[in-house]
Amino acid sequence: MAHDPTPKDSNVSTSQAEPVSPLSVHDNSISEKGSEILLAKDDDLSIPDGGYGWVVLAGCTVVAWWSIGTAQSFGVLQAALLEAEVSSSTNLLFVGSMSAGIVSAFAILYARFMRSMGTRRTAMLGILLMSLSGAISSVVYKNIGALFAAYGVLMGLGMGFTFTTVAVAPTQYFLRRRGLANGIVLAGGGAGGAIVNIALNAIIERLGIAWAFRIHCLLVAGTGFPAAYAIKERVPYKKSGLVDWTLFRSPTFLLLFAAGVLSTFPVLVPPYCMPLFASSIGLDSSTGAGLAAAFNAASAVGRIGAGFLSDRLGALNILFSSMALLGTSMFVIWPFASSLGVTVVFVIVGGMAVGGFFATIPTVVGHIFGSANTSITFGMLLTGWTFGYVMGSPVAGFILEANGGSGHGLGPYRPAMFYGGSLAFGSAVLIAIVRFRRERDLLAKS
Repeated sequence: MAHDPTPKDSNVSTSQAEPVSPLSVHDNSISEKGSEILLAKDDDLSIPDGGYGWVVLAGCTVVAWWSIGTAQSFGVLQAALLEAEVSSSTNLLFVGSMSAGIVSAFAILYARFMRSMGTRRTAMLGILLMSLSGAISSVVYKNIGALFAAYGVLMGLGMGFTFTTVAVAPTQYFLRRRGLANGIVLAGGGAGGAIVNIALNAIIERLGIAWAFRIHCLLVAGTGFPAAYAIKERVPYKKSGLVDWTLFRSPTFLLLFAAGVLSTFPVLVPPYCMPLFASSIGLDSSTGAGLAAAFNAASAVGRIGAGFLSDRLGALNILFSSMALLGTSMFVIWPFASSLGVTVVFVIVGGMAVGGFFATIPTVVGHIFGSANTSITFGMLLTGWTFGYVMGSPVAGFILEANGGSGHGLGPYRPAMFYGGSLAFGSAVLIAIVRFRRERDLLAKS
């Protein structure tokens, strides 16, 4: 593994720098300006790369199916609620983005709860809250205020507990295959989004919105609780407070934090807007739901592919490529998607790029900061995603409405597409800086 050529801080002596695992790339964020980040190298070297980890992986995949899949299927519910005249498209976008925002807004609290109570209890609490959200939403969905509370808040809390669990638990069981393991788990979320989109649309057409919420609730509880029970940590998580303030002395952490903030503005825009976009270019609701499902299916493929490539080419390289590809697709493909064929091309390319982003972030954190520190570090990074999760889709909605609204063809969508693409490119630039601070060789694994 190539040595990081980036100059060390002059205030840090060689004796202060911690040795790193030979399986990890050396990162000068470990020893920057008083940072107390330590790679848990002895524990990382004892990671089994399998064993009970496969059971944990299976449990995490099922939980991710509902946690991530539910977040990525709100576009179908939004279209049905809009048709039922529950509220405006902007208000409904806020319901979906609020649930996603709460996943990240309280991430440090989810991580702290998991370090205290363990992964099993954390995952089971999340499944319980998601189930309750569906049951309550089926009764109150016609009232937008109650829907904000039942779905926006309660579902968001449930997804937050479950997502934190599935993003962190596999890192304790896999090292050489860590990227692939994370890819498999998060691909479960993409596959869940694809199937849940189609299933919700079919249920709504046949039984109505209330039964869509009820059936979703029953399925989450029936499959989620056994899967959550199978998840447990291999070794206790590092005991710490809510926030490790020393991380903010690390330029690497700060750059990743900023990149995550920018990334989360555009990543939910396509799946949330696709059903409405399909209607605007003359496609029916079933086709719109199918496109949203295809986006999530492509995301699942992207997650596995990105995880596999991360282990071979380097997680930072794949993270950069994912965001650059998303920005390119939102500038070069989606603005010209006036037909089903071009829209499908965007759905495949954009979906794979979004999947790559979500699959590689946990791997990047694990490799740079060590598996024992993944919980608190990932929780802090995830908290920064709140801004993008809450405002990303609504801002796109505001831009859309300011340019004519969803009922006037492709034209009004283009400014929103360029907004998303610009932020994706901005994130890619920050990730590239992190990558070249660690390894300046263009062809090196990093």
